[in-house]
This record gives sequence, C-alpha cells and structure tokens, in this order.
Amino acid sequence: MNIKMVSLFIVSAALLCILFLASCNQYTVENQTAASEIKSAIPNQSGWLWLLGKPDDSFQDLGNANTGSQTYTISANSDKSTGWMGVPSGLNKLINPSFSIQYSLESIPEYGVHLQFKVLDAYKAVPQMAVFTNRLLSGIVQIAGISGTTSNYPFKKTYELYIPKEQLQLGNNELKLNAISCLYCSPAEDSYLWWKWDYIGMKALSAPAEEPIHGSYVASGTSVNNMEFYYDEGAVRHLPYVLKWMGIAYSGNVMRTGCATDVKNACSAIGAYYETLRDYNTQAVSFHLHTGNIKLKSDGTLPDDARDKLYNYVKNYGSLFQYYEIDNEPGLFNRSKAVNLAIAKWLNTNIPILAPHMKTVAPGWAYAPQYQVKACKNQLPNGKLQCGEPDGWESDPLQRKELEDVTDLTNGHSYGSSYVDNAGGSFVENLKTFGGAEDGFPKLMLNTEYGTSDNHFDDKKFGAMDSKAAVFDRIVRAHIGSADMFTHHAAFYPGYSLFETGYNLNNHNPSTTRIYGNSSETATRAGIMRRLNLTYATHGKPLVYQVTNAGELQDKLVYFRGVDTSSLEPLPGSGGTSDKILLNIINFETSTQTMAVKVVMPEQTVYEGERFGLGRTYEEARTYVSGLEASPDLELKETLGPGEAVQYILTRSEDVKPQAPAWVKAEPVQRHSIELNWMESAGAKSYEVWRSGKTDESYELIAANVPQTYFIDSSTLAGLKYRYVIKVSGTTEPSQAVEATATDYMPLDRMNWTVSGSSGGKPGAAIDDNSNTRWDTGIAQTKGQYYQIDMKAPLTINRIELQTEGSPNDYLRQYEIYVSNNGITWTGPIAAGAGSRVTEIEFAPQQARYVKIVQTGKSGNYWSIHELQIYGK
Repeated sequence: MNIKMVSLFIVSAALLCILFLASCNQYTVENQTAASEIKSAIPNQSGWLWLLGKPDDSFQDLGNANTGSQTYTISANSDKSTGWMGVPSGLNKLINPSFSIQYSLESIPEYGVHLQFKVLDAYKAVPQMAVFTNRLLSGIVQIAGISGTTSNYPFKKTYELYIPKEQLQLGNNELKLNAISCLYCSPAEDSYLWWKWDYIGMKALSAPAEEPIHGSYVASGTSVNNMEFYYDEGAVRHLPYVLKWMGIAYSGNVMRTGCATDVKNACSAIGAYYETLRDYNTQAVSFHLHTGNIKLKSDGTLPDDARDKLYNYVKNYGSLFQYYEIDNEPGLFNRSKAVNLAIAKWLNTNIPILAPHMKTVAPGWAYAPQYQVKACKNQLPNGKLQCGEPDGWESDPLQRKELEDVTDLTNGHSYGSSYVDNAGGSFVENLKTFGGAEDGFPKLMLNTEYGTSDNHFDDKKFGAMDSKAAVFDRIVRAHIGSADMFTHHAAFYPGYSLFETGYNLNNHNPSTTRIYGNSSETATRAGIMRRLNLTYATHGKPLVYQVTNAGELQDKLVYFRGVDTSSLEPLPGSGGTSDKILLNIINFETSTQTMAVKVVMPEQTVYEGERFGLGRTYEEARTYVSGLEASPDLELKETLGPGEAVQYILTRSEDVKPQAPAWVKAEPVQRHSIELNWMESAGAKSYEVWRSGKTDESYELIAANVPQTYFIDSSTLAGLKYRYVIKVSGTTEPSQAVEATATDYMPLDRMNWTVSGSSGGKPGAAIDDNSNTRWDTGIAQTKGQYYQIDMKAPLTINRIELQTEGSPNDYLRQYEIYVSNNGITWTGPIAAGAGSRVTEIEFAPQQARYVKIVQTGKSGNYWSIHELQIYGK
C-alpha cells in the first residue's frame, strides 16, 4: 500500500494516518497491514471485520458487474477468492447502481469503523458513492478518475469513510453502496458514473476517531481581497464574514493570499489579514514576489532587491502563514523557469531559519504551451514572442518536474472542466509529471486556483438541468476526490465571484454582502461551495449523535457532521486554535427533508452561537442562537430544501464576552438622514444606538434591540452635526464615537457618468471607487489642463472633492470650476483656488449636467486624481 510521507500540518498524528489513506487503528506504522499480509475477511489481528477482494491492484478476483442491484452476505467462505465472484468489480449507475453487503456483529466496535476501498479506475465525470449503514446515510465519497481522457498514466486512490458506532447494531447489519447523480443532473449522466475497485473492507477502530474521515482529508478555501488585488482594511473586515458563511472558519482550512510586490498598496493590511486567519483557525498559502522583472545574477541566484523583498516578507509575516507558492501561472504570464528555481532554492535555504514550519508549493500551473501554439500575456519589448523562458516550459512535464523536485506540495490551476482536458488539464498534466498515481499523487496537492466563470457549462452529454451549477459542483467534487487542499479563485472577482462585486470593500458593510448568481441560492457558486465545505471540510473530533427521526430518513441523502474543533492541533507557525463546536446538516436530496438529531455535547452546560442557513445576504443567512441547554444531549431539528445546508457554530455561553462594536461609520444620506454601519460583535444578539447633538458628552438612546449592524437616523435636522456610539444590547461599553452632519447634498451616484481629460491616463480611474488607481496628465502641470464630467442629467450640486493622497505631490496647484447644461456653453468660473492632497471645493448651489475642472497653475509634477466625488441633490 503506497503511503504518502508528506504530512498535512493541522492534523494530529492520529489523523495523519487517515490522511495517508492507510488504516492505522493505533496510528503507528507497525499496526498498518501490508497488502500482501491481508488474507481473510474474518476478524483478525489486522482489525479487519471483513474484506472482499485481495489488495493487489487488480479486480480480476472479483465478479463481473451484473445488471441491477447486487447483495453479498459475509460468510465463512468470504476469505477465499473463489467466494468473491459474487462481489462486483465496481459500480455503474446505469448497469449495477447498488451493492449491498450483509454482515453480522457479535459486538459493536467501541469506536466505530472505517470503510475502506481502493479505486483503480473511474470515469472523469467524478462519480459519487453514497454509503448507507442500516439504511442511514454514513457519507458520500467523491471518486476521481481519468477514464475518458487520453492519459497514459493511472490514477489510483484509497478512500476511507468513518461510520460511527451509533449506526451499527448487534447481529445483522447492512452496508449499502449506491452510485448517485449530481443534484443538477439527469439520467443522461448515468452511463458515465462508474468505477472499478481493487477491494472493499471494513476495519474496527481501536481508538477514538480523530476525524470523521469522508473519503479523504481535504482543506478548502478561497481568496478575499478588495478590487481584485488589495489586502487592505476592507478585505480584513470582510474576511471573518466569508470564512464563517462559507463554512471555512475554525477547521484548519486554507485561504490564498496573493499580496504581490508589483501592485502598489496590495499589502497595506496583510499583517492584520494573517492575524485574522489565525484567530479563525485558518491556514494561508501566500504568493508575494512578482517574478516578471527579475534578472538573475551570473551565478543563477536572486538579485539583491528580489532577495530583500522575499526576506522581509517571510521575516515579518512568515510566522503567520503556512505555505509559500513559488509563482502564479509562470508560462501564461511569460515568466522564467530559472527565476522560479532560484526562488525555490532561496526558500529552501532560508525557511529553516526564518520560518521552520513553512512548506513550499509548486507554481500555480496553467500548463501554457509555446507561443506559436497559443499566445500568452506579457510579451517583452524585444519582440521575442514566447510563453515563459524557455518558451512553453510550463507545458513540459519534465521541466515542471524540476520545480516539483524542490518544493513540498504540488499545484495545478483549473477552470470549468479543464482539470480533465487532455492537454493543459491539471489532473491529467500532473499525472504526466509524476508518471501516474499509485495511491493518490506522490506528494500532497494544494491547488491555489480553481473555479468557473459565467461562460462555463457542464459537458452536454451529462444532461445537466442547470449546466452552470453542475459544472461548478463537478469541479469542486473533482478536487475533493483527487486533491488535498484547494482554494477557489476569489470571493470577489467579476465573472468568477462567489459574491456580487462592483464596490470598494472599504466602504461596504460586510453584513450586506450578497451572493452572486442564479435565482436559487443553493445552485450558486457560493451555495454549492458552502454545501460541500460543510460536508467534507469541517474538521475536528467527531461528536456522538443519534438521528431521532431515522424512520423518515431511511435511504435518504441527508448527512449530519458534528465536530469539536478544540481537538485540532494548533496551526504551525501562527498557533491558531479553536474551541468551537460545529454542527452541520446537509440535504443532498432533490426534495425537502427534515432531520432531527440528538448530539452529545462535550459538556453539560448552556451553549450559544451562530446559525448559518439559507439567505441571499450574510445577514439573511445568519441568526444568533442562545440558551441551548445541553444535558449533555442537545437536540436539533432542521427542515431543509433541496441542496440546502445549515451550520451551527457554538460556544459555551460562559465563555462569550461581548465587546463594543468596531469600525463604526456615520454618513449623511437622503433627506438629511444619517446612516450608521458597524462590524458585528461576537455574542451580540442586538445593538443600541446612542446619539448626542450637544456640545457636551451626554448621549440619549434613540434605538434599542437593533438586530442588524446598520441603522438610519431620520430624526435629524439639515445643517446640524451629530455624534453617535453603538453598544451591544445589555452592556455598557460604547464604541468609539463618530460624527456626521445632516445635509440634503449627498455624494452622487457615478455609475453612468462619462469622463474625459485633456491628456494622460485613464479618466475612468478617477471615478472607479478605487483609491489605488488614478487618472493623471502624464506630463507636468501647465495652465489649461482639464478634467471633464458628464453626469448624464442636470443636477443641483454644491461641492466637489478631489483625492490625491495616493500620489501626494500630484495635487493640482490652482483650479477653476466651470459648469454647463449642454457641454458647449460654460458658466464660470463658479469657484477658484489652490489645491491640496484632498481638495474640497464648495460653491453656491448650481444646476448643471457637465462639470469642468481646469488646472491654472504650474508644477513639475503630474496632475493626478485618485478619486473624484461631486455632491448634490
């Protein structure tokens, strides 16, 4: 049996045995049974309760797949190969969709059992095997395969499934294995849902399970950044919301951070970002050093500036992240193999000193071919057209292997169904790199980028009723079946996103974050990812539970997963831990189902926390629950629609210490009202809003029991300044005070504006809600330069604000303001003066459609505008 020898950091020694896909009841090498030693299906010293088939990488000792369902009864002859002819060599949903195994237990294993089987071949459609124990669902195993591709290399893998003792019974037991379809598919898919196995067996655990293993151990995540590139305060504020809502938080999962050196201000809050991941017990894989402009020294080592950037980053933040990714799609972006190797060599030399816990990850392969085969980006001005140096090196498995030999984990990006493309597919290409996979890939795989766009659809031959949902569902399941860790492309990224985009996270209340995509939430990328995360990527010691409406759920695809995360080992480096209890209920049926479950909690006490269920926005999906009394039994009951999933994140009530809300903002809105927004506080059931309109510090309560993290104060008078604090209901500690002046003149919506400039860069960059981008003249400031705005309709305006803080010396030296209703005849100047880093221009109310800002001074600096805002009615 091929055992992986690269450990996943976040699991204990016991769980590593499970991860390595070898059944090890005492989690020692001595107790692992070599395949050649397994002879019998009768209980023996190896811990097998029964075993069907000889573990010899062959299914020749098993019977042929017969039409219809099959049943096999374990007997005294089950230890003889001649007795296995009644065991199918695999399942095929069209031909033999079900296989039942009848076996008897004289005593129930104290710690439950593991079902184990090794797949030798499967179709690339990612077939699923539902496992029922005495007619209750124990789990659904996602199976990876390369049949249907042109791969010359095999992919074999051992899968394991934890079955709790509560599902077992004295005497006769039935294990039923079903080939099942995806939620969005039709019977057209059935003929492609098949696999062949080497053997299938069941082992009694000799110690408490460290993890409810569900096929294999996987860590899941995404990337949360602002405006596609920035790890700033807005990204930090949204990070906890995404982690919790998507079922990533507290389980030692993994997030990608692409804080690149070639993007100004990309890393402005990366330290706080990593600390937030630590606080939510989540790992990070980091990509930092931009490789496009690196020229190696004559000895092949990194130049001093690149080395210093890498050194400072690892030195400052290396204790907070666990993995470093060498590069991002190096061939596609025309990067050098030699530079990638130099980075890996530098890391391998310096990581033992700077961050001994850290592991390196191979580049995020895009497998880009030579330029003449398919053009790529970032061509050099010398006219040489190439995709990487040497041209096409990323598509060559031998050259990729050079990087694989000097990194700890492999990688491979994929979109849509590209993972099984014959050329450029991450699954197929990695098999070429490693010469096949005898029991999973020979090193752990951390795929740092996968996803679908709005233009990806499921293969037509699978007959999906919702093709966009099916293709995303399939790519996630493919990685559950084949990889070890994987991160979705980005939570906020136009066209590929989990959530709606088009706004600056710095100016957005995270609780109003809205899911992007289909009208049915469970068929969105966010809904699918969340459902599968709750099923496969919630980790910790399994809790004892009993389904109390078992009769209603016989043969139903409704799954419960409950864990105590305090059993997880601290994260390497950051030391992140968790004390949360996670209770998940997931409905894989196409009809509404109800599950009632009694869970044995770790203590007899009162629990409280968050419940995440159906909802298009975060605040719709989240409710705070309290007063959950555990005796230590805790009873839950949920009715879930098709594909719906619910997670409870619970803590002992005595450990909950509500704190005053942070990030309180007050801004004027329509009808001289003032809108307040703030971050949610742990343990808060509701909030109080206190206001002062006086010069002293006295406040009055104007709103109690506010359930949301925002409030609009409409009892204000235009022209008056108001001060506010927010408190968690039932507490006395106030937030920091914020002020705002009520006014009828609001920041105008810039969505449909058109803008132009007298010279220079992109005029639209001044109104894109991104202070990191800018319009500039491209030349020194001279009299007569202008920036013009068409607001598309006449509006009453009285103020203009120009922000140039990102280029502090590029503010306009002198200005004049002109207005027009036709863009031809201009009135003004209506205002004139000197500029500054933030130029605020006030004037008597004017009705205008067009505004022109004319630069009348002189300076050797450019004139830049990072953000422009006009205020009006």
